[in-house]
Amino acid sequence: MIALNRNLLSRAVIGSCLATAAGVIQIHTADAAPSTVTAAGVTLTSESVILPGSSETFPGGAAAQVVNVNCIACHSADMILNQPALSKVAWQAEVTKMIKLYKAPVNETDVPAIVDYLANMKPQP
Repeated sequence: MIALNRNLLSRAVIGSCLATAAGVIQIHTADAAPSTVTAAGVTLTSESVILPGSSETFPGGAAAQVVNVNCIACHSADMILNQPALSKVAWQAEVTKMIKLYKAPVNETDVPAIVDYLANMKPQP
């Protein structure tokens, strides 16, 4: 098992897909043979990573489908469903950040439906 700082992992491996409240992510590596590359005095060794699966999806039937298709690749439904209530403007900013900064593979035509779902899942008081 390897414990990595969240910031190091987010820059080096997979964007923000594995953020945790504790700030440390534990990864169990598979038994695959690693490959190694050396250049300019630096050696990098690859590792296979097995991430835990989740069968949880977003509730809401057809309205949730666009979020299930676009967001679960990086975020568990539980993680998103436990976020504080945010306004539609705030969710728009979060979705835009995921696409622009972290290169989330989200179809631009799905963005309005994703933002509507997220803003309505836990409306602000």
